[in-house]
This record gives sequence, C-alpha cells and structure tokens, in this order.
Amino acid sequence: FSQKTEKLPLRKYKIAVLSDSLRETSGLTFFKDQLYTINDGGNPNIIYEIDKNSGKILKKIQTNFPNKDWEAITNDGENLYIGDFGNNAGNRRDLTIYSIDNQQEINVIKFSYQNQKDFSVNYLNHDFDAEAMVFINNKIHLFTKEWSAKRVSHYIINPKSSENQSVTKSESFNTGFVVTDAAYYENKLYVIGYTKKAKTYLMIFEQNNEGLFFSNPTKKYRLGSALTVGQIEGIAVNADGIYISNEGFSQFIFRAKPNLYFVPFDRLKK
Repeated sequence: FSQKTEKLPLRKYKIAVLSDSLRETSGLTFFKDQLYTINDGGNPNIIYEIDKNSGKILKKIQTNFPNKDWEAITNDGENLYIGDFGNNAGNRRDLTIYSIDNQQEINVIKFSYQNQKDFSVNYLNHDFDAEAMVFINNKIHLFTKEWSAKRVSHYIINPKSSENQSVTKSESFNTGFVVTDAAYYENKLYVIGYTKKAKTYLMIFEQNNEGLFFSNPTKKYRLGSALTVGQIEGIAVNADGIYISNEGFSQFIFRAKPNLYFVPFDRLKK
C-alpha cells in the first residue's frame, strides 16, 4: 500500500455533542435508516437510537444480556448484533456476539480465535482484541484491533451456528494503527482507528470478487489528533456520507466531549 495519506480534518465536520449517557460510545450502525449506538464495558446494557443530525437520544432499548465489554454494533436489516468481545488484556475466553430482534428474542454466538494459544494477561500488547464488525451476505465479518502488530485481520463468523466457533484468519493488512470500528456500504469497507501517538485515521477498501478487502486499499485519511477530535470509536455510512463518533475523555490539559461527526462523500474528493 503506497498511496499517499491525505488530510481530512475531522473537527471541521462536527455536527453534535452527544449526551453524557453516551460518553463511552463504542460503535455506530444504520438500522432501518436510523442511527444506533452503544457504550462499552462498565455501562448500562442499553442500545440507543440517536438523531443523525443532532445526536439527541430518540429511543433506548433495554436488553437483558450483560455488557461485559460491548465494542461493536451492526445489523442484517432485521436484527441488531452487539459484539461483546473487547479484550484489551488478551485473556478472554468468553468472546460473544448477541443478536436481538424486534420482539427482543436473543441469539448468542460464541467464538474464539483458532490461532490464539496464549491466554495470559498481556495488556495492550497482543493481537486478539476486536472492536469492529459488519454483516455481509449472511455472515458476520470481524476485524481485529491488533495492539502488537498494528494491523487488522479479517475473520468470518456464522451467525446461525449454536456451537462455539473457532474462527480462522481470512486476510490481514498493515494499517499502522489499531482499528476501532468498521462500516460496509456499496462494496466498500470503511475502518477507523488511532495510534499510541494519538493520530486518528480512516481507511477505505474495495471488496474484491472473493468477498475480501485487503487486496484493494483505496484511500487513507489522517483525521487529526485524538487530543482534539477524541478517541474515535464508531463509524456508520449511508447514502449521504460517513458518520463518526468519539468517546469523551479528560487527560492532563486535554478535554474531549463525546461528539458526532458527519463527512459528506464529496469532501473525500477534495
């Protein structure tokens, strides 16, 4: 991947400050034309519908499954999928995806990484964390947050299986940053993330004929510093453009509120 990284100053595209109830927003998805988000571990097990223009909370869906560490949300057009697979320490053996439909019926999907042999605590220094997934062609596509390798790997999960699935890597790509969320729209994969030096990025990949992505990287954008735009954790894409959300944080002299950003597609061409 030798294409030039382009600048896309995300702070210019802020459209709303999110409620303090969403201070630790960890994912975004468009479900039936409405925007949904979740918070990560240590927060209530609630799914939030928010207004895509104002960020205002429109609806709360109280679930009856736990939030150990929710890190991603996606959907298949009929069901929402919540990824409870945050694994900063690298020692989790209960990686789970929950699906929930309009009647609040729940399906539990369990999985593990076939190539993970070491489950000792190795905080932020391993390759078996994940915060991103999308639903394509009846499968869940999981994208890892690889602290050690600074790359992303692609795993495919069967949402219909009741077994504890041991999933294998389909492909990997050296992003140079850890991936915190993904979105799929019109045969393109959008991923966001950041580096330990607080640089934030957006990358866009084209899907190939085999249903994979990393042979066709198209664009990489630097979005700015996490110290100004926040630690970006959510991305959703529709016909209008790209929506991105960040966690709120306070560190030293730096303060970042939880924000919602919107980048129209035409801005990517400039």
